[in-house]
Amino acid sequence: MSDVIDDAIEALTQKMGSDNDWDGSVKFVIKDVGSIIIDGDGVRAGDDDAECTLTADAETFQGILDGSTNPTAAFMTGKLSVDGDMSMAMRLGAVLG
Repeated sequence: MSDVIDDAIEALTQKMGSDNDWDGSVKFVIKDVGSIIIDGDGVRAGDDDAECTLTADAETFQGILDGSTNPTAAFMTGKLSVDGDMSMAMRLGAVLG
């Protein structure tokens, strides 16, 4: 597993909080790096099917995690693509925000 994925899992786990009550499934696809799944079981590396898939390059993804990139702005400018349940993406955006 890459350092990018490991660091992202740690950051996402902190943002999701210890009482993970996430009732859906979201997959982050980081281009040329790998995928991360967020669901009721927590945050982990994986390429499982999910209700919503968010795809971005590593730089955009890192910016979203560290707060320097607004997820909505990234989507509107084509740096972040969303496939599937848009409401799930919006819920996650609120958690990451």
